[in-house]
Amino acid sequence: MARDTIRTYYALAATQAFSALGSRISGLAIGIWIFQQTGHATPLTLVAFFALLPSVLGGGLAGAVADRFDRRLVMVCADAGQAVGTVLLVISFSSGAFQLWHLYALAVSQAAFGTVQTPAFQATISMLTVDAQRDRANAIVQMIGPTAGIVAPAIAGLVYAAAGVVGAVVIDLATFLVAVVVVLNLRIPIPAATKEGAALRASVWRQAFDGLRYLAARPTLFGFGLYATAFNCIVGVATVLLTPYVLARTGSGTALGVVLAALNGGAIVGSILAGAAPRRGLRIHGMMAGVSAASVFLAISGIAREPWSLGASLFFFTGAISFTSVPYMSIMQAKIAPDVQGRVFAAMGQLSSLTIPIAFLAAGPLADRVFEPAVARADWNRLAPLFGAEPGAGMGLLLALSGVLSLMLSVVAYFASPIRRIETSLPDYVPETTDVGAEGAGTS
Repeated sequence: MARDTIRTYYALAATQAFSALGSRISGLAIGIWIFQQTGHATPLTLVAFFALLPSVLGGGLAGAVADRFDRRLVMVCADAGQAVGTVLLVISFSSGAFQLWHLYALAVSQAAFGTVQTPAFQATISMLTVDAQRDRANAIVQMIGPTAGIVAPAIAGLVYAAAGVVGAVVIDLATFLVAVVVVLNLRIPIPAATKEGAALRASVWRQAFDGLRYLAARPTLFGFGLYATAFNCIVGVATVLLTPYVLARTGSGTALGVVLAALNGGAIVGSILAGAAPRRGLRIHGMMAGVSAASVFLAISGIAREPWSLGASLFFFTGAISFTSVPYMSIMQAKIAPDVQGRVFAAMGQLSSLTIPIAFLAAGPLADRVFEPAVARADWNRLAPLFGAEPGAGMGLLLALSGVLSLMLSVVAYFASPIRRIETSLPDYVPETTDVGAEGAGTS
């Protein structure tokens, strides 16, 4: 039985990876087309902003849906909903009626379906794997996005040259349809009802806040969520500037491609190592070490000026982040009852992403009006030996400060006893001897 469920997980993960690749191809093709038509980057940054809104505003409702209904059907409906949006985009482009607001509306729509799909997929992992397999399973999840980030640009360039933006979007549509068919034919156990889940039963609108109530009743988890919120805000200011920063430092689109490939490659290598490394001791120690190392490499990237040093620092930055994400998910899956994981994971994601839109909106003005102009002032001479005095030096200082601040925050969080002892103070979920529900078949 265990062998069958892990095979199901691999099939599910492969399907998600295939779908992510299609989405990344169409996203890149649309980005190329928009930039060629407008000559401005603002429409693309607005797409990123609108794509964040559903997870920030509706994460709790998404988690309630993931726990309340068959997670197989939730994921199928999410893929189908995204497919419908993609069809509308194909019609918009093909008819020549495309307008930018179509893209913004699609970004919100696709992100809304993705927001529902994510907690359902995350909660499914604990139903298909045992604790000893979860680090590897979560490592595979972490590899999906970076792998698409490396493979998609080459494919998108070829498809865009041969079939234009419509051809790329049609490929995206095909991957959604494949995902629907595959997921419908997978069998995934439905989690047995637990006392924790029974205590949270209510209308779906009330359940939208169950995840936050669950965290509020467990101060250690809630405090950890607040730490993640602060960390993501600090790092978000830096990471959203990576493209203009690298372009300012190198002046080369080719160099940008190499650096971004290194960034995604680091995430893949880090995920492989995190999943394959033998587990020694508590996961929290490795997790916080990964966060601290990532902060150090982010700071180093602010000093780097050449493509090779930028690529190397960002490679190790994302590699270290993977060593954080993998054990984090394994800890949460071990502590939280399966039938409430959708709501709790959604609440954790919602809490940790609350400040990211603020970071995205603040990063540009900070770089353009504060840090970059500072390079021209006389007192910059004291910083010039470290950061240089050419374009990008001010953003380099901003990246370095972000790394230092996130490192200080992580050290303080680690030495806070509740977070350091999260694995020992919170008991693991143990299946109840008398279940209120039964195991069934489903797909995700």
